[in-house]
Amino acid sequence: MTAQILNAELANIIQETKRKNTELRIAAEQSLEELKNLPATSEQQLAADLSRRPQFVTPFLIACAARNAKCIGSAVIGLQRLIISGGLAKERLKEVLDALHEATTQNVDVQLKILQALPPLLQNYASSLQGDLLGSALHVCSTLQTSKSGAVNNTAAATLQQLVVSVFDKVVVEDETPSEIDPVGEAPTAEGNVAVGSAALDAYRVFNDICLLTDSQKPRFLRMQTLPQKFGMELIESLLANHANVFLEHTEQAHVLRLQVMPFVIKSLQERLNFSTTVRVMRILYMILRHHLEVLVSECGSALALLITQLDPNASPPWKRALCMEIFRGIYGEPGLIRKIYSLFDIQEGNKNIIREHMAILVRLATEKPGVIGVGSQSTIPVGQTADRSSEQATMEAGGVGGMIGGVVNTNEVNISGISVQWSSIRVPCLDQLDKSEPPNLPESYIYSLTLMCINNFSEGLAKFILPLTVPSDRRGKRKNKTRLAADQDVLSTPTSEVPPLIASDGEDGDKKRSSKETRVPVNPMTLDQNPLYSEIKVCASLVDTCWPAVLAACSTFLYAALDNEYYHGLVRSFQKFTHVAGLLRQSTPRDAFLTTLAKAAIPANILSATLATPTTPAAETQSMFANAKSILSVDSGVNQSPAAMTDPNRQNFKETISGSLNTRNLLCLRALLNLAIALGPTLGKAWSIPLEALQQADFLIHPSSQRSVRQTSYSANKAEGHPGERAPKTSTFGSEVYAVETAASRMFDSTSDFPDASFIDILKALFGLLGMEQGSAIAEDEAVKSPTSAGLSLTAPQQPHRRVSSMSGILPAAASQMHENHFALGELGSLASINIRRLVGGEPDATGWNILVENLTSLCISKHVTNASRLKASEVLNDVIVEGATHTMSETEDNRAVIQRRLLTVLHIVIQSLVGSTAERLGSIQSTDLEVQRLTLEALRSILEQSGEAIVAGWETVFSVMTSVFNSDVTAERDNVRESKAGSKPLRGSRSVRLVRSSFASLQLICSDFLSSLTNHCIMILIDTLSDFSFQDDDLNISLTTINFFWNVSDFLRGREDSFSLDDVVFGVQSEAALVDLAESEGERASIATLWMFLLLRLAAVTIDPRAEVRNGAIQTVLRIFDSYGDQLRPDSWRSCLEIIVFKIMEQNQARQVDLDAPHGLDNVDDASQWHETTILVVNGIAGLFSNYLDVLAQQPSFPTAWQKLMSYFEFLIERKIVEVNAATFTSLCGILKRIDKSRRMPNSCIELVWRLWSKDVPEDSTKLVDKTVDNQDAYIAYVETFNQIYRLIERDITEEQVTNALKCLSNCVVQSHGSAYSTDTDRMTTLQSKVLETTTLIRTDISKVPSAVMRHLAGFISLPFASPGPEPKGRLTFVALSRASMQKLQNLVTKHLKDAHIYSSTTFRIALEALALPISQKYSFRPRVKGISLWSTSTTRSIAILSAVLPALEELSIDQEEYLQIWRCVVTIACGMISADVQDADPATNIASDQDFDIDSFSTLRDLITPSLGSSIIPDKHRRSYAQSLFTNSLIHQPAPYELPTTSGKEILEDLYEVRMGRTYDPPPSPRSKMSYVCLDELFSLVARHDGSPERVRLAQAVSPFLILRCAVTIRAYIADQPLRGLMPQPRSQRRELLHILHHLVALECEPRAIPAAPGVVSDTRKHLHRLFPLVSRAVRVAWRDQEVLDALGRVMDMVGGEMGVL
Repeated sequence: MTAQILNAELANIIQETKRKNTELRIAAEQSLEELKNLPATSEQQLAADLSRRPQFVTPFLIACAARNAKCIGSAVIGLQRLIISGGLAKERLKEVLDALHEATTQNVDVQLKILQALPPLLQNYASSLQGDLLGSALHVCSTLQTSKSGAVNNTAAATLQQLVVSVFDKVVVEDETPSEIDPVGEAPTAEGNVAVGSAALDAYRVFNDICLLTDSQKPRFLRMQTLPQKFGMELIESLLANHANVFLEHTEQAHVLRLQVMPFVIKSLQERLNFSTTVRVMRILYMILRHHLEVLVSECGSALALLITQLDPNASPPWKRALCMEIFRGIYGEPGLIRKIYSLFDIQEGNKNIIREHMAILVRLATEKPGVIGVGSQSTIPVGQTADRSSEQATMEAGGVGGMIGGVVNTNEVNISGISVQWSSIRVPCLDQLDKSEPPNLPESYIYSLTLMCINNFSEGLAKFILPLTVPSDRRGKRKNKTRLAADQDVLSTPTSEVPPLIASDGEDGDKKRSSKETRVPVNPMTLDQNPLYSEIKVCASLVDTCWPAVLAACSTFLYAALDNEYYHGLVRSFQKFTHVAGLLRQSTPRDAFLTTLAKAAIPANILSATLATPTTPAAETQSMFANAKSILSVDSGVNQSPAAMTDPNRQNFKETISGSLNTRNLLCLRALLNLAIALGPTLGKAWSIPLEALQQADFLIHPSSQRSVRQTSYSANKAEGHPGERAPKTSTFGSEVYAVETAASRMFDSTSDFPDASFIDILKALFGLLGMEQGSAIAEDEAVKSPTSAGLSLTAPQQPHRRVSSMSGILPAAASQMHENHFALGELGSLASINIRRLVGGEPDATGWNILVENLTSLCISKHVTNASRLKASEVLNDVIVEGATHTMSETEDNRAVIQRRLLTVLHIVIQSLVGSTAERLGSIQSTDLEVQRLTLEALRSILEQSGEAIVAGWETVFSVMTSVFNSDVTAERDNVRESKAGSKPLRGSRSVRLVRSSFASLQLICSDFLSSLTNHCIMILIDTLSDFSFQDDDLNISLTTINFFWNVSDFLRGREDSFSLDDVVFGVQSEAALVDLAESEGERASIATLWMFLLLRLAAVTIDPRAEVRNGAIQTVLRIFDSYGDQLRPDSWRSCLEIIVFKIMEQNQARQVDLDAPHGLDNVDDASQWHETTILVVNGIAGLFSNYLDVLAQQPSFPTAWQKLMSYFEFLIERKIVEVNAATFTSLCGILKRIDKSRRMPNSCIELVWRLWSKDVPEDSTKLVDKTVDNQDAYIAYVETFNQIYRLIERDITEEQVTNALKCLSNCVVQSHGSAYSTDTDRMTTLQSKVLETTTLIRTDISKVPSAVMRHLAGFISLPFASPGPEPKGRLTFVALSRASMQKLQNLVTKHLKDAHIYSSTTFRIALEALALPISQKYSFRPRVKGISLWSTSTTRSIAILSAVLPALEELSIDQEEYLQIWRCVVTIACGMISADVQDADPATNIASDQDFDIDSFSTLRDLITPSLGSSIIPDKHRRSYAQSLFTNSLIHQPAPYELPTTSGKEILEDLYEVRMGRTYDPPPSPRSKMSYVCLDELFSLVARHDGSPERVRLAQAVSPFLILRCAVTIRAYIADQPLRGLMPQPRSQRRELLHILHHLVALECEPRAIPAAPGVVSDTRKHLHRLFPLVSRAVRVAWRDQEVLDALGRVMDMVGGEMGVL
């Protein structure tokens, strides 16, 4: 790249000088030739080669001297490229600089190229460019700076500054290797000349000349004549800023500052220079003050004093005052500089007090123009803010803060008060406005905003230095970063953020036991005399001690000025940090003064006075958000509402929270005060009263008495309503600042956990001071309630509390604040104790403050002279302390834990006993308060058990005593009454309050669930008595029920205490419950597990007659459950004791109660009676379960028959009462017992006989009279049937016919008397009872004489049941359809099996069975219950055919009574008639009549084959055959004739009116739906009349059927004769035509039995007699059939057949 540029520029020069400048052309050609001859390797190699050829640059130098602009331009470019690449020979540098200087007169491009070449020239040839050469280079640059071109001028200025800085950079490089420096000259200093190196000498000369030129003097080294003053000052500032160390390390440079710069600066400050010059002078002074104060002490002191003087409003214009304050703002922003100034001037005697004087100026400035900064009674929002108002400002406006003026104010208006970022600050500080020639228009309040910034920076600087030093040295390195963050932390980081601690942690794990030696106390920096910074520390201490009055005065003014959010926050921040530093330095006077001022700013007196002047609801026992450690003093209140929710603009505005009293700025000050208390807590001592009283008064203002409510402790928050001490949940919302105050207050009390004991007692005393009590002790009264000596406490209640004088003016009057103060102080005491609970319970009571805390709180709880709300709050706090103390004992050794636990539990016992003993002396609301205090104490006990119950090793007797204190009477007397009470009595126990019972029961629940293993045997006995007490309480049913379950828990626990459990001989010898109680109480701690177990069962058995159904039922179930679980471990003798003392006792008590129910006035309420029935069922099921499960063990007792007799007597008693539910349970239980009896080990016959007598006595019945309700007795009957199954299993081998008959009767009665559910049906499926009865029937042995008949009758009865009551049954009644169908199958099987048993016929059993089967067949469609699947009649038809198929062939072989034989055939005929008939009009619309018709045809065909010709037997009377024939006739009618047409319905002989033709009709009746069956019946009529074998049976049948056949044919022909003429040309209906043709065809084909039809008069025929009888009708039909050829032909064939018989044809 370099070669190409040089080649091109040389070529250009050659081209331009071909004819003009031969010398230049030749030199250029030579250089070009050299360039071409150089090897083309790299840029570095090319530069090296060129630098070794000095003549190469000659053409460029000649060209610069030429007057050809183009040549000059090319020459400058060539030189620039050679300089940049380093190819310029060093020996020709002077010529190059001269050539460049000559070219400065050329155009702008050339000038800029020259300026671009100078920096790399100084960089690449630094070692050679020294002395005069350096001056020549600077001279070139300064020459170009005089150019009229702005671009060249500015570029030249920048280049000159760069060159000068490069000169000083060379000094820095030179100083890095001092051993290699070769002095080349001398430079003057205050002490004389010093030898310096080349770079230092150049820098001195250049800087000194710049200073001279700036001060309008002649330079001594540089060849420039002038230098713009402003540029010179900027150049000086740049050197001071970038090379401060050079001026510190080189005395010659400091000498220049002292002789040249500082005089110029001081002179300029004294003169009234313009703004632009003054700004630059101020900047130079600021640089000197920052970096060179130590070398220019006196000069800087004069300058600082001059600056302070300039701050006087009469001494300088406003802009100059602003410049001075900006310098001081920067000075205060550098903590080291402030300390240096203070140590150099203020501390030194004889020097000026720079810092003190400036602080005084700040105070004067703060009070200079109160109207401008808006000083008022409290800080307000600046007047005139127009836009971008913060949420805090909007909140203050909404809250009606004093001094607010609505509307928008233009920022340009003159009358604007207050300090705001909008109009009190400028975008660019005056010191930075170098481009301005005129001063800016400064806001009038700008000077005061700078004042605030100075104070802020001053406090910030002190804090940054002092705070890290307070960390203990052994942990300083580890926590350096964290502590630094803590030091920077303030109240303004974020309102709701978690502020890091301002004091170092001791590193101890929070779970480890605290020790006073491991507390966190900030180190006093004044004690660090070995610290290398100790001198600085003393300076800071002196600073604070000297300046705090001024700082306090200035800040106090601004605290009440109108500041915007940013400025006010900064002010509070500085205030906080200054106070923090004073406290760390143990300067109590400034610390307390600042704390007090901050507290007053947080709670302005005018606001408090105005609030007190506002009338509120008096005497309300309330509590504010500060009155509980869980509210503002804990983060808990903020956890429920996130910071985001707090600042949500849609929430209630802040006015609702603060009630128009305090604003966010007051809360900000309060938060700063709390943060200071956090940081300085261990060192505050008596000053704790300041933040605590501020919190108290803030609470009073934020929550007036009308808005407060008493707050409950956490462990009793959800109890019943309406009791004193309860409150509605807090609904007010908090702003972000309120939430931040809450967090800070919480952290303040949290920090006390690291205090030494003495510091902790300080804050404890301060809180007691708020209560108006003597610090550290209770206040005596004349009626003190003394505690037991074991408590170690002397409890007294305070009288009217002593009033104290508040350190904050004492503006809260007693009438308005006494109650509030009590609640506040009590809440803080609770918070404090909770945080320091490990200290309180782990150390000595006197040393840690335990006695002070407990004695006073206990006194308040039982005092008569404090408000009820205060008593409740004191109780809450005391309980919280006890609960947390118990929790923290878990880490102690067992011995220490026992001591602490007794101490804690005794406090609760003292409170309870004091309240119980004094309740009778109290009246009205005071008594209710006693109850509430007692309830809170009980809740505390519950919390102790809940959180640390497993760790309790002592004090269980006290626990039970506290729990049973809720009952009115003495526990032992009550227990004796229970023991002596009779069955049916109500052994219920009253209590002082249902809420007390519930609270106490919660503790009992925990003990029984989790802590039984911690109890001794004696305590377990006390526990059992306690369970009995809670079982009999009548306040809460659920408590009694749950207590019953606890009996099981205790029993289970007792059984697990010993591997082998048995009732010992002592318990075995006990025969009564009274003796057992005496035994248990006499043994005490030595009581055996067996004794305790029996004692528990005895107490539980007493509850089984409780008037409350749920309780007694639960007790019964629990007793039985205990026996079920552990019965396997009991010996037979042990079982005897359990049965006699427990089980039979329960049974006898229940029986006695049942007798009472039957009394005239036993129970009038049906529901109560029903509940007792349920109880009886439980007793029955439970006792039977015991006998069933442990029958093998019980049967081993010699006294088992006696026990069985008692059980059966009890069952019989219950059955005789005829309660269906009880009966069901009784038989179910009995069945369960019988199932356990093994047939191989039979019970004594006497026991089985007792069971049979009990069962066979009668079926279960219900004597209850219920209106419009049918009792579902299915369960009772099912149990009854199942019981018989078990009995039958045991007596099957010995059962008799009489027993079977009796059993079948009972089973039938069960089915008949049973009632179904309202929403179930037995049409398709049998009920469970029906199924079981039918199954039981089939199980009965039938190999016993007469038993088959009995069973058949039994089944026949079941078949007939659906037809016992005609018509539809009401809803819920049984239809027995499914049972009937199933019985048919059973009946078929039984008949088939015993068909040769003559007894079934002789006893009419078979006939009864057939009659039962005939019922569904004959009522085919008239039986209404609709059945899914196969219908009942079809099943009956199938079973009937199956039975008759088996029986009829064998019937003749048996010697059956004739009468019975005829009755059987009657039934057979009835069945046959039923098959062919059907009441179609009664059929269900969904019935498939065609399918049923086909089934009937098939069935009839089968039956016809069975009964024909046996039906014609001479033994069978004709009436049966006629009935059969008539049924065939009736069902063969396809078209129903008119009633008068049939002699069978009119009472005439069958063929009496054979030839009478009715009147014709024009309507045609529809054919029968069962036409197919009609044709079958018609064909059967023809078949029966037809000639067969001529047997007598056939003849009888033909004779019985022939009249009906002739009539049947006549009916059809007569209808044709009557109706056909009226039809005219209309055809005959197809069904009628088919019927007529069918009959005519069969008449022609029929050859009747000769003896079936009597011959017609005058006619001789054998087989055509039927035609002779019908001939008159046929002849008449011929006359009307002339239009119907087919019918006419059929009639003609009949006529032909008749003619043939007569011999005519």
